[in-house]
Amino acid sequence: MKLPTLSVAMLVVFLLSLAPTGQAHGSATSTTLDSSSALSSAAVSVSARPIVGYFTQWGIYRRNYMVKHVHVSGSAQRLTHINYAFADVSATLKCASADTFADYAKAFDTTESVDGVADPTSGPVLRGNFNQLRKLKAMYPHLKVLISVGGWTLSDYFSNAALPQNRAAFVASCIDMYLKGNFSADLRGYAGIFDGIDIDWEYPGSCGETCNYRPEDTQNYTALLAEFRSQMNALSAQTGRSYLLTVASPAGPAHYTKIELSAIHQYLDFINLMTYDFHGTWETTTNLHSPLYGDPQDPSYSQRHWSDAAVQAYLSAGVPAAKIHLGVPFYGRGWSGVAPGPNGDGLYQAANGAARGKYAAGVDDYKELVVLEGSYRKYFHPVSQSVYIYNGRTWWTYDDPASMNNKMQYIKSKGLGGTMFWELSGDTASINLLSAIYTGLQ
Repeated sequence: MKLPTLSVAMLVVFLLSLAPTGQAHGSATSTTLDSSSALSSAAVSVSARPIVGYFTQWGIYRRNYMVKHVHVSGSAQRLTHINYAFADVSATLKCASADTFADYAKAFDTTESVDGVADPTSGPVLRGNFNQLRKLKAMYPHLKVLISVGGWTLSDYFSNAALPQNRAAFVASCIDMYLKGNFSADLRGYAGIFDGIDIDWEYPGSCGETCNYRPEDTQNYTALLAEFRSQMNALSAQTGRSYLLTVASPAGPAHYTKIELSAIHQYLDFINLMTYDFHGTWETTTNLHSPLYGDPQDPSYSQRHWSDAAVQAYLSAGVPAAKIHLGVPFYGRGWSGVAPGPNGDGLYQAANGAARGKYAAGVDDYKELVVLEGSYRKYFHPVSQSVYIYNGRTWWTYDDPASMNNKMQYIKSKGLGGTMFWELSGDTASINLLSAIYTGLQ
């Protein structure tokens, strides 16, 4: 989540923040846009560097963020890839829908639909987000859409699925469902909605939300990606289409050292580095959650929790720079009960809890945080290149358009492929962050 200056656009964001909404997993305010948006009608050329944005399956609920908003906000023109989050790794070790209603059953009405045409309310026809993505791709032929498998909450069975006796069948199930478009017994043959598969295993060989891992995950992860590539190549030979294989990859040493970085990149089109969440309210001391560089004054400096350290580790392992996408957050993390400390800014100070967020404690969208800037003091940390705000009690860390632009210049200076961000609904109505990314990468 990031920031603009006080303007009509910011007033719109503030008014939206007052609207009743609801949902989960890093959510945002209800969003209402119309197709007369100046951004949607502006002529924008396709970005030469990949810009990958996540669209969350559950965003259509309390957040009221539809695929339509990707169109009318102008986001679709600036994106090159959309990662749809998430497909599940089921207990039966198959790819499965985590929410069939959102994915392909919900009937969007005329006000919700990308093209203004309502979905049929009955019959075995494709509806839901998948049909909306199909319509979006028809409007924007340059856009590639990938299904992202796993994520923080749906990675429990990856370790089992990657075992030698299971991996071929697991991969085949993912390809059948998402690349061949066989979503259910009644919905089959909808190939072409998804252009590839993004593997978001959190994490091979180490703990994520749970600690359901085994030491051999390190080698099995490599073998799993090789199996995906092999089966996708076989499908390409049949269809004449090419398919993307990507991963969301950890940025912390405790996690990426359990991955064979030197081996996996040969199977992948690109690697989306999750260079955020280095710090958060699972810790009792305030710290920057997506710093570009390390600050020697940081008490946790030895842990090397900053973006450039992760990039350098991947490069040192032999990952081609052009395959690395720097991850950036469209949200912030915050603490409450924070004393000013010797510098008066609350940085690296003890906290007594998580700051209150709109949908979850300790986390909030950029479009919410930018509204707070009028009543907080804003700081820019020149060493880490990070933004934070503080009001004497509550402390938030996030990226704004200026710090986002700095990261885009870093991408270009290092010859990296592009960027990835989590996630689309966190931006302002006038897409301040995505616009900064798009402009910065030109």
